[in-house]
Amino acid sequence: MNQDHIKAALLAIEEPPLDFTLLFSGKKSKKINGLYKPESREIIIHNRNFTDDNLLLYTAIHEYAHHLHACSRRGSLSSRSHTAEFWAILHRLLGVAETKGIYKNVFAASPELSRLTETIRQQYLQENGNLVKALGMHLLQAQELCLAIGGRFEDYIDRVLCIPRVAAATAIKMHQYQLNPALGADNMRFLAGIKDQEERGAAEAALLEGNSPDTVRVTSKRGALCAPPPMEDPRLRLEKEKKRLERTIASLSKRLEELEQELEQY
Repeated sequence: MNQDHIKAALLAIEEPPLDFTLLFSGKKSKKINGLYKPESREIIIHNRNFTDDNLLLYTAIHEYAHHLHACSRRGSLSSRSHTAEFWAILHRLLGVAETKGIYKNVFAASPELSRLTETIRQQYLQENGNLVKALGMHLLQAQELCLAIGGRFEDYIDRVLCIPRVAAATAIKMHQYQLNPALGADNMRFLAGIKDQEERGAAEAALLEGNSPDTVRVTSKRGALCAPPPMEDPRLRLEKEKKRLERTIASLSKRLEELEQELEQY
């Protein structure tokens, strides 16, 4: 696949608010497979790193996610570019690309990996979730016993069990909220931090449907991605800033002249 084919594939996945350039470097890099330059809106792929078109496409989609993320941020990115918002955009693009047959889901194509995935989910993620949820139930029982004998439950957590209070409180919430242990302890811990029952239920359902944790983290209560800030061309943004600075300089220059005139009177 050449660079024109790759750009056409990206456009077929999702049309961007702002156009971009995609270039093959014609080089091999030991450090990175590709990069995105938000200032010039350029995606550069080190195409000699690849012998597989699907892996090349993944890198292109990854960098395209940076472009769309930059578009949602008025054309600029922070120094920390791999945020939850970025991963949510990438995972959305990959899902669309797989649905349209542009990108191949290699994970589903391997029977051996599928069997191992099921083993990991059933024997480790779910079992871990069950254990932490059961811990929460027993901690609630311990809390009642501490109250009955006149002891501080926090002191019991600190000096007897020797576990962090936050971990204990989270385990209790996992039990009280009746979270699905199939999600695994880490996702249950995230859900336990959501106070609103409706929002927590929507987030749990989204995770069970196969959405990535980062995607769920950046969703609203209605389950839709939070609206990005208004789009603005980077050049127009710079021109506006230039005009603001020119007005400020003119105002300061005028005030300087007034001060000089006042000083001449002394």
